Amino acid sequence: MEEHFDLEEFLPYALNRAAEAASRGFAQIYKARYGMLRTEWRVLFHLGRYGDLTARDICDRADLHKTKVSRAVASLEVRRFLTRRTARTDRRQEVLSLTPAGKAAYGDLAKEARAYDRALSAQFTREDLTILRASLRRLRQTAGPEAP
Repeated sequence: MEEHFDLEEFLPYALNRAAEAASRGFAQIYKARYGMLRTEWRVLFHLGRYGDLTARDICDRADLHKTKVSRAVASLEVRRFLTRRTARTDRRQEVLSLTPAGKAAYGDLAKEARAYDRALSAQFTREDLTILRASLRRLRQTAGPEAP
């Protein structure tokens, strides 16, 4: 007889559900204030945190598909949150930069993200939170297609 498979205990499924639940509240903030989708705020945050980047840089750093990043960049450009310029070293690439409006949105949302993170973190003891963050880092570093 086949062993019962409990989907709720399947780690990838449980992590995905937890991530969705944790992200929902913050998504309401960036959507209500700026009309952004998830990929758009992630692009905005990478540019705000790391400065000028190419779309490929953002794909690599954020582990996002290039099509999603391309759509997010186009949307943020229409809203005048970012600009593009041809890269000096490779004319096939564009360097993305936040505009003053993009920097203001980043500053506002970064403040909200810190507050949201504090509120989420408050439900854990300091020790539990340390273990949780270390465990998530370990999974990001070691899990993947070659994982057992």
